[in-house]
This record gives sequence, structure tokens and C-alpha cells, in this order.
Amino acid sequence: MSDQPSSGTGRGPGRPRDEELDERIFAATLRLVDSGERVTVSRIVADSGVSRSALYRRWPSLTGLIAAALDSGRVIPTVICRERDLKRAIVDALLGSADGVSSHEARFRERIRLVMADVELQREYWASHVTKRRAPVEEAIRAGVERGELRADLDVPACFDAIAGAMYYQHVVRGESLSQAPARARVRSAVDIIWRGMVTETGRESEELGRREASTMM
Repeated sequence: MSDQPSSGTGRGPGRPRDEELDERIFAATLRLVDSGERVTVSRIVADSGVSRSALYRRWPSLTGLIAAALDSGRVIPTVICRERDLKRAIVDALLGSADGVSSHEARFRERIRLVMADVELQREYWASHVTKRRAPVEEAIRAGVERGELRADLDVPACFDAIAGAMYYQHVVRGESLSQAPARARVRSAVDIIWRGMVTETGRESEELGRREASTMM
């Protein structure tokens, strides 16, 4: 098979050829994932039209390719560290908008199914993608510690696990959508409880001042 795109998929002006190949490989991989079929190199090659050698040059392991495909198109959340509303900024960044959640939930559930069935894939996905997604929130928590709003003895990764766990529980255990108001409200209530163990007296005073300012602007 040739590495060149088929005649029906011409390359746009100035668009990197490797990027085109990556998109075709990811698309073929995700079609297999979404259909529930077994993901193999042979099937990806046949569906994408990319040669086996080109595929292996980019991803020496099938596990690494699947992990990259599962994460393709996702955006790393950005936390705005507003000094008097850090908790809300973190939760908003993780929850996203209710309108944008439902379109990604089917892929999320499939991702959970795959990584739970394959420990090697789970570890690869953690190392190459999940750790990057955690970074902005963990940095925001550390910034809160530096400002004296959050306790100096916090285990920051454990704090992230607790906050994110409240979200995952809605999907994985309850089977509910984070596009729905009750699920989102439960997440915020759970984070309120977690936050009480994280915040300092200075932080509480800052949050209270922020709430008062917000109420006067309404």
C-alpha cells in the first residue's frame, strides 16, 4: 500500500503530510473502537489506506496508537485562577459546558471499557495523556497553596483524584450524564465537601468576600 492519500482526499495548501496520515490512522482506529470490533494493525491499515511501515514509524506499539486515538480531538482544560473563586474555576474547567458533554460521553464510556479490560493500555493512556490533563488543575491547586488559600500540607495529586472521582462516579457507577443538572449539582456538592478539608481560614474569608461581591453585582 502507498503512503500517499487516495485521490479523493487531496491535501490542503501547506498542510503537513504527516498530519494527514495521523488523522486517517486515528479515524480508522476510532471506527473500529466505536463499532466494538477488535482493533488490529491489519484492520487499521486496510481501513486507513496507510502502509504498515508508515504506521509503525509513528507508533511502535498498537497500545500507544490506541491511547493516542482515544485522546485525539480532546482539549486540555484550562483553569483560570481567579483569586476569590478558585474552587468554581476548577469545577467549571473539569465539568465543561452541559451542552458540550453529551457528544463526548459515548466515546468516554468506550474509553473506560477499553482501558479497564487492558492494563497495558490503561498504563499507556495514563502516562501519555491523563497526566497532561491533570496538570492545569494541579497547578491551580498549588497556586492556591502559595497564596495561602489552601492548606500547605495538601497532597495535590490526591486532591485532584478526590475531585475528579466525584465526576467519574456519575458516569461509571450511576450511569448518568454530566449534561444533566442533577448530576452536575451532585458533583458541585461533593467538591464543596472536599474543599472544606483543603481550604484555610484565609481562603474561606476570600471565598466569602467573593460571594458578597458577586451578590452586589446581581
